Amino acid sequence: MSRTTLYNRQEALERAIQLFWQKGFHATSLKDIEQVLDMRPGSIYAAFGNKNGLFQEALEHYAHAALMELERVLASHESPLLGLAAYMRQLGGIRDQKIPSRACMLVKSLLELGAREQSALDKVEKLLAGLETRFTECFVEAQRLGEIDSELDTVRLGRRLQAEVMGLRAFAQRDVDSAAVHALAEDMASSIEEMRNDSFAS
Repeated sequence: MSRTTLYNRQEALERAIQLFWQKGFHATSLKDIEQVLDMRPGSIYAAFGNKNGLFQEALEHYAHAALMELERVLASHESPLLGLAAYMRQLGGIRDQKIPSRACMLVKSLLELGAREQSALDKVEKLLAGLETRFTECFVEAQRLGEIDSELDTVRLGRRLQAEVMGLRAFAQRDVDSAAVHALAEDMASSIEEMRNDSFAS
């Protein structure tokens, strides 16, 4: 695949993400896709197969970008827990961003898709599980370092954090002001920091 073709595919996926994230899978028509991607039906089918193929690739692209942002935040902090706390605080500013929806695209898709879109639904489940696993890995690393107690259930902690991320972003979709979302994110971040053992918290 040439560099130009690869770039055009990436650009098309970015546009597709914005479209599906805003309208959802069902409400997005082929005409919408043609207009947003500036591609004819034949070119869309040649590049992505069909609407479902484009949607699933857009989901993967979205999830990869989300994971890379998490990794960026984690890498800039000295411990896993401090990185996770910083990530939650960053999410608190989601109402200040110009994005199609403040709710997670994966979660919106999880709630929208049904048995007729089972392959796409399976994709969503897999991508969400991957993000949950990364959260769990952070708690496992914190446990290995002695940052949190050894008896804590790291899988449960990873799931709880993902639920908090989902909930925060869903709350931010409501007609609330940014300060309220920041405050909730701060509470969640503080609860992560409070898990640290005394030798690390000082």
